[in-house]
Amino acid sequence: MPDTTVLARPRFALFTLWLLVFAAAGQIIIVAPILPRIGAELGVEEGTLGLLVTVYAVALGLCGLVAGPVSDRFGRRAIILWGSASMTVALALHGLANSYEALLLARAASGAAGGMLSGAAVAYIGDGFRADRRGWASGWVMSGFSVGQIIGIPAGIALAEAGGFRMPFLGFAAVMGITFVLAFWALPQVAGTRSRQRLTVGSALASYSDLLRWSDTRAASLVYLVLFAGVGLFVIYFPSWLESELGFTSAMVAGLYALGGTANVLTGPQAGRLSDRIGRKPVIVIATVGVGACMALTPLARLWPPLAFVFFFSVMALTAGRISPLQALLTELVPAQRRGVLMSLSAAVGNVGFAGGSAIAGVIYAASGFGINALLAGAMSALVAVVVWWGLPEPRRDGEPCPPGLEDCADRPVTTTLSGPSPEAGHMVESALEETAA
Repeated sequence: MPDTTVLARPRFALFTLWLLVFAAAGQIIIVAPILPRIGAELGVEEGTLGLLVTVYAVALGLCGLVAGPVSDRFGRRAIILWGSASMTVALALHGLANSYEALLLARAASGAAGGMLSGAAVAYIGDGFRADRRGWASGWVMSGFSVGQIIGIPAGIALAEAGGFRMPFLGFAAVMGITFVLAFWALPQVAGTRSRQRLTVGSALASYSDLLRWSDTRAASLVYLVLFAGVGLFVIYFPSWLESELGFTSAMVAGLYALGGTANVLTGPQAGRLSDRIGRKPVIVIATVGVGACMALTPLARLWPPLAFVFFFSVMALTAGRISPLQALLTELVPAQRRGVLMSLSAAVGNVGFAGGSAIAGVIYAASGFGINALLAGAMSALVAVVVWWGLPEPRRDGEPCPPGLEDCADRPVTTTLSGPSPEAGHMVESALEETAA
């Protein structure tokens, strides 16, 4: 398929990216609700099951770091096709996992495939959509995560109850296979977004080193690290706490996740659209503070269990409110030829945080209960809000003054009417990165 400067079928592309996120996210978030079943079928203690999340996150982070420079050099289309094909095979291998060790290997293989896809959907949006539409597009694509909760999680739980814990992964393997076929036709390579730099181990390491020299990208990495560490602390043992402490059944947990997914679908695109109008940072900060407060208050549901529905609905609605504008902001920090590296770096750091949070969550949950997990998750969310407000820039909009020392940026377009490389807020680092690469 030839390169393109304009997406001929942008809604078809968005649907394909949405399905990619649905399958990739669904096979992750299904793990937490079926952890008790996995432990029962394989004879594994509850405190050890968190390793399933940890090995996935570590494999994803490591492979994501490799995939970023490859994505920038060979294009987003290639990495999405290879990643979706690899994920299909890795998820199918879960059907052969007859021991905990085999399941750990299957999760690691899925993580490696996920690393190829980490940041790919958002980076493709950055390549193919104008800056003033990226928040909206990111909101719709990331709603695939939410629909994974509404449909994928209840369906996955039903499949696990009917045929064992392996069945949900096989179901997501089928969906990812369909995604691969659609991506072949729906996602052309966007012209002008490949890096011309020769790809070597040295050049890849230099790309990451260059990014980390800048306070903006260091702050973005810190945001992802702390944000996902807090998520890992909260979500991994949340279903187990609901069942053991509040007396929820599997059906009630599935209903709760469906409700949370509905909140995410309703607010994600609207939050992205709002950030397109008023700016990314105010939306991110307000939503992040709200997420932290709701997480910290969730243990109060022990007083009246229906409060769990209220708090989780709020957490998921506000999570969508921060993730769409945050990802749109990240695509605007660097030029298109560096976008894959930045998104992969952020995803890798985020998964390190998620892995660490998940591992610590098991220790804390076993020793002190879910209440401490929730309080720590809330505190981390508050820290994220501080770093976003003070550490990340608000992308320059048309008519606004240039940053100090870059007065010539007024000669560069703020947005582009065509797909392809666009300076946008990348004007803040593009020149220095090119000088370093030279």
